[in-house]
Amino acid sequence: MSVHAQIGAARSFLFVPASRADRFEKAHASGSDVVVLDLEDAVSAGDKSTALASVVQWLEPGRRQSVSIVRINAVNSRWHENEIDSLRRFGVPLMVPKTDSPVMVEALHRRSGLPLVPLIETPAGVFRAESIAAAEGVVRVALGHIDLAAALRVDPDSRDAFLYTRSQLVLASAGAGIAGPVDGVTTSLDDPARLIDDVMHAQAMGLTGKLCIHPRQVDLVHDVLRPSEADIAWARRVAAAVDAGWVSEGGGAVAIDGEMVDPPVISRARTILARL
Repeated sequence: MSVHAQIGAARSFLFVPASRADRFEKAHASGSDVVVLDLEDAVSAGDKSTALASVVQWLEPGRRQSVSIVRINAVNSRWHENEIDSLRRFGVPLMVPKTDSPVMVEALHRRSGLPLVPLIETPAGVFRAESIAAAEGVVRVALGHIDLAAALRVDPDSRDAFLYTRSQLVLASAGAGIAGPVDGVTTSLDDPARLIDDVMHAQAMGLTGKLCIHPRQVDLVHDVLRPSEADIAWARRVAAAVDAGWVSEGGGAVAIDGEMVDPPVISRARTILARL
């Protein structure tokens, strides 16, 4: 599976401070689909250079145990240019903080040639989500609702405050033909019920991944986002019907389990099976 496909199928994105190289191995052993080596918020200004050197060392061939992406510093920061120069030879995807326009994303992709995961965490980013998701180089978008909450002066735990935002990212991703967006973090580390509820809420809205801040969150996220056994069995019956020629992905419809199955339903079944 290509890196693009792995990021598209990923359920969990676990942050690890890039200044803590001693935690890289543990993060990759956590079972998280993607590990985000964080050069931005998790690293103080005085540690940026050392953190980048640790990331470069980790990315050397033969060191990576699972998919890594790097959250770089903002495009207008003094560290940004050096980070791109240091990272582009590895082909590592970049998480781009405070993405607020497609122009920013496309310029970064032209310069780096790397796959991008824009982090939508500003009002401008929300309003331009459709064009950002469709920009060249973008493989997925993620929600940074903590910073967005500060900009909007709302409670980051308020679901009502982010209904529009989450819907906007889901629609933008679908319109761009990329995987569903990645939901923001749940900051409560000792409240698994809250994490489960947050993931279920996001899943119901169409988000298909979750940013994690601790390894203990990973398995819970996977459990919630895994399709139910009933859904898996249904999807396999639909796929079997297609394989047997009973229904075509190009058109027409047939009843399976009392439900009409046409191309959009087949697409939903394929999506379920792709998440296994």
